[in-house]
Amino acid sequence: MNIKINMNKFLFVLVLTHISLTLVVSSCITKNETTMDLNAIVDSMSVQQKAQLVVGTGLYFVLPEAIKEQMPERFAKRPEGDSVYVDMVERVRKYLPGTAGVTAEFSTLGITSQTLADGPAGLRISPRREGSDSTFFCTAFPIATLLASTWDTKLVEQVGNAMGEESLEYGADILLAPGMNIQRDPLCGRNFEYYSEDPLVTGKMAASMVKGIQSNGVGASVKHFAVNNQETYRASADAIVSERALREIYLKGFEIVVKEAQPWTVMSAYNKINGSYASESKELLTDVLRNEWGFDGYVVTDWGAGNDIIKQIKAGNDMIQPGSFSQVKEIIEAVESGTLDLAELDKNIERILGVMVNTPRYRKYLNSNKPDLKANALVARQAAADGMVLLENRNETLPLASDVGRIAVFGNTSYDFISGGTGSGDVNEASTVSLTQGLVEKGYQVNKELHTVYSSYLSHEKAKQHTNSNPILAMFTGPERIEELVLTSKLISNTAQTADIALITIGRLAGEGGDRKLVEGDYYLSRKERELLKNVTTAFHKVGKKVIVVLNVPGVIETTSWSEIPDAVLCAWQPGQEAGNAVTDILTGKINPSGKLAITFPAKYEDGPTAAYFPGKSIDGKINEIKELSGFSINENVPWQVIYGEDIYVGYRYYNTFNVPVAYEFGYGLSYTNFQYDKLNINRIDSKDIFTISVEVTNTGNYPGKEVVQVYSNPPSGEIEKPKDALIAFGKTKLLQPGESETLILSARNKDLACFNPRHSQWMVESGEYKIKVGPSSRKTKLEANILINDDVVIEKVNNVLSPKIEFDKMHRR
Repeated sequence: MNIKINMNKFLFVLVLTHISLTLVVSSCITKNETTMDLNAIVDSMSVQQKAQLVVGTGLYFVLPEAIKEQMPERFAKRPEGDSVYVDMVERVRKYLPGTAGVTAEFSTLGITSQTLADGPAGLRISPRREGSDSTFFCTAFPIATLLASTWDTKLVEQVGNAMGEESLEYGADILLAPGMNIQRDPLCGRNFEYYSEDPLVTGKMAASMVKGIQSNGVGASVKHFAVNNQETYRASADAIVSERALREIYLKGFEIVVKEAQPWTVMSAYNKINGSYASESKELLTDVLRNEWGFDGYVVTDWGAGNDIIKQIKAGNDMIQPGSFSQVKEIIEAVESGTLDLAELDKNIERILGVMVNTPRYRKYLNSNKPDLKANALVARQAAADGMVLLENRNETLPLASDVGRIAVFGNTSYDFISGGTGSGDVNEASTVSLTQGLVEKGYQVNKELHTVYSSYLSHEKAKQHTNSNPILAMFTGPERIEELVLTSKLISNTAQTADIALITIGRLAGEGGDRKLVEGDYYLSRKERELLKNVTTAFHKVGKKVIVVLNVPGVIETTSWSEIPDAVLCAWQPGQEAGNAVTDILTGKINPSGKLAITFPAKYEDGPTAAYFPGKSIDGKINEIKELSGFSINENVPWQVIYGEDIYVGYRYYNTFNVPVAYEFGYGLSYTNFQYDKLNINRIDSKDIFTISVEVTNTGNYPGKEVVQVYSNPPSGEIEKPKDALIAFGKTKLLQPGESETLILSARNKDLACFNPRHSQWMVESGEYKIKVGPSSRKTKLEANILINDDVVIEKVNNVLSPKIEFDKMHRR
């Protein structure tokens, strides 16, 4: 099929679209300004009040008296300043205990405080409060990696709506979510907070999440803007990246979410980009974010980010968090000395107030402290199941046969399932449903002897665990993982005789502040895990019974060396508090797995495009780089540099272009049923910057199921080198009964076919024949069609900004 598209009108349409989107953003942020004359308020504020408003009220934690003495002084002391300011700060700190940050308020001016609360997997606040016997638990939703694996934007919006409802009813104004950095390397410790290696998936998922959160009248803060793709020396690491990779990979998702969902705030990242801190980069925060994309909310720093507060303000970073009294004084002195123009500070104030007038606290919303946790748990359970990915399923091991009733459950994590990661992405939920609990709830008989042995072992080992004496650092690192229990061969053999099937769970924990390790027990299975897998599989196969492995992981682990040993492998990720119930829903066939990988599982870590570059190196050579690969380096200012030598070839763009074998490709995932693709049709919509791709999907198997349809562009060769495949659209069918069909109509923009030309600072579609491939994964094509572009077309001209000082054209070749 060949389709000709006339693209002469594209540039004009894009200009109109940009203007329209800018107006939408503006109307969203300023819709309540009629109740408050912002200009008059700004004019009436003193310089001191302005400085206090743009600086947070400090890092504060409500801690038990027993551990306050162990804390650094800054975490527990009274705020500094005059008595009026101190009284105000101590008052606003109590609005929502456990919130990440709080802004100043000035009641006489009508300026209310804003509470900014973590986080990406659900609202994170203190579950208990002084003077109250009540508990204030929140729902732990699945991690972002799992949500992206649903490929279901409507479902992700429902999750966002549930998060926003809890934020509203508990009294938060801004939810610091979603995290949407690119999963550049499998070892990034914070990948679980992020969606994908692909910017389109990232942007679309984030836009849905923001829409859901903000539908409740609370704000979202998308983060971390930008190129925050590692935790190693995140506070000082300098990401050296080409303009093209910035535009096509690392900024694209943020551009999508800003234009499609209008988040109230954007959080600037810790790291540097090509020599400048993100929070101090006018090119990033003003030229790109505001002038090009039309963002009209406020920018807030990540907590403690940056080096120069005056540069941050001038760059367009409106709010400094968590803030300190010394920073307030620094701003006042800068205005008085003329170093900081008052008009620049006033812009920050105007943008903060423009968001404030829409917040629940300003609107005097009476929060109930009683969100609908039961309803939200059901949303979490559905999302968890829909994002699990079936990696292996030999001889129809799953779903469990009707005659399976007795299950032998192995692995520490089966009894102590991990709901999510540590750090600001953690949630204080009431409890997490373990795999054994989910199975028992469904009516299965879990081997009692194994249950007793594991329960006793875990209880004994937890009693010996040492957590960091500093509870703030403990929040980031979490408890040490308990080594896998070694079982006797007799016990394993006995359970193989009495059970119908075996389940083995492999668990991993990751978190903010440190990257994962390329070692056994993290990226690789530990010796004890390998022995458990081998011994259990041997015993059960010997008597003609099957073994299933469940991966309770935050991201990619090595699978090539062992994935063919068991009969089935289910990647359950970290699925939130309803973990055991959701896994059981998949195992039993109550829900047919429909998750697809939004990240690639490489055959070997060393095969990956970033293996030679991650996580960078010391600039001055004084750091032991091997040690620091696994070091905890939160907010340490060490001269550090990471070169993004893979350029645009991130994830599947690399593996597919250079024909590198992988364990499981981007977009991969098995189902209990089969799907047929028919009737591919591509249509140009007149006078619009989009074209549609329609395809009919039919369930040809025996189970009801959903299918993810992925559309890739295979561009022609031209002046600019391009990856072999790039995702341009995706969608998910409804639940199709056997024999039922649905026609999906997906849309893509002309810009999705374009590449960025750094020499001319423009997005352009080069002439030639573009092959459009439709299928269930990045390496499986069911249908193809061609789009013929007769002439080179410039889609958009942008600012020449953020350029590196090195040449990238021929840096990466393998």
